[in-house]
Amino acid sequence: MISTDIGGSDPDDFQSMVHLLLYADTLDIVGLISSPPHEGRKAHILEAIDAYGQDYPKLKKRSPNYPSPDYLRSITSQGAIDPQKSDNPDTNLSEGAQYIIDEAKKGDSRPLYILVWGSITDVAQALQAAPEIKSKIRVYFIGSWNTKQDPLARDYVYNEHPDLWFIESNSTFRGMYMGGYQEKDYGNESFVWSNVKDKGALGNLFYQQKKDIKMGDTPSVLYMLNGDPENPESESWGGRFQRTDHGPNYFTDLQQPEYQENDRPGAKTVNRWRREYLDDWKKRQSVLLK
Repeated sequence: MISTDIGGSDPDDFQSMVHLLLYADTLDIVGLISSPPHEGRKAHILEAIDAYGQDYPKLKKRSPNYPSPDYLRSITSQGAIDPQKSDNPDTNLSEGAQYIIDEAKKGDSRPLYILVWGSITDVAQALQAAPEIKSKIRVYFIGSWNTKQDPLARDYVYNEHPDLWFIESNSTFRGMYMGGYQEKDYGNESFVWSNVKDKGALGNLFYQQKKDIKMGDTPSVLYMLNGDPENPESESWGGRFQRTDHGPNYFTDLQQPEYQENDRPGAKTVNRWRREYLDDWKKRQSVLLK
């Protein structure tokens, strides 16, 4: 499940959504939630799905497991529009928060991973209304700027639910665009120009929104693609994290200097894989030329 502020003040969520949809055949995507504040809305998720729909015939030829555009539209919902206003979440649940609860209670034997690319408001509401879902969910939260958009919701999740399985990436994600191998066609601009621009409707949407790689939320997807999602302390394309004494399953950025990039703790645990995950992405994007 993805919770995103796509369409807001930072265009990199469009980039991350394009990347996610290219991998939609490998992930069981069960929900897409618009999670502003600011101007992002459900309509912006649907805009990305419309581009996916144009490319769907070619993607389907590559793999029969790509979900239909109509299915993706059916699992898209609007989350909370306003930040949390007090120490406790709003008891009037957003559509997105209710969606989280309903999905977590479906009885699937697998854990439900919630990748939070925007404000954590909807997750906070869901946890207050149905704390019993904690044993079912795994939260990977891109913090930093997103925390600043709704600090009360983040603090509620952190302080009131220390037993939640929770990765809080406050700087590790910056390895997506900082450091790593950036020679030749592996640079933030050169990769997009050579391997994304004009590669299908999804490639064009990516380029129209931003012409170089930022996509700071994408490490949460990379974490699911290559590594052991149940073990945040192990290596993965989406970073490696350290357990703390805050709770039994709270993980955050590695603090050792050898994992820092531009003074960003943990960033090198992502950018060390830059050639691998960009090569893999390149192969998928190239299908849209055929």
